[in-house]
Amino acid sequence: MKIAIPIAQGALCAHFGHCEQFAFVDLDEETNTITGRTDLTPPPHAPGVIPPWVAQQGAKLVLAGGMGGRAVQIFEQAGVHVLVGCPSDTPERLVEAYAKQNLITGVNTCDHGPDHDPGSCKH
Repeated sequence: MKIAIPIAQGALCAHFGHCEQFAFVDLDEETNTITGRTDLTPPPHAPGVIPPWVAQQGAKLVLAGGMGGRAVQIFEQAGVHVLVGCPSDTPERLVEAYAKQNLITGVNTCDHGPDHDPGSCKH
């Protein structure tokens, strides 16, 4: 399984749309081991652009700190599951915790409602 993680300075970025890159981590689900990682720079942030791009890279899961509801919906429609509220950590540690079923998630750090002001998210 390929897992996408928005990163900035080597760790999970609190808001997926403001990240520097995405780490795409390959997880062997039979052995729960990481088999590879590729970091890619996403296209410029604009509504509805990043979810299809992540899906095109083959990701089946996104681990994120915060994400707007519309983005989650677009991901799910593209067949990509989303877990929000993930802590800021390295992609490898996050994937390892996910594989061991002990990834602790909290609240969505940036849940964009219909009246969301894009400038109100300070991450």
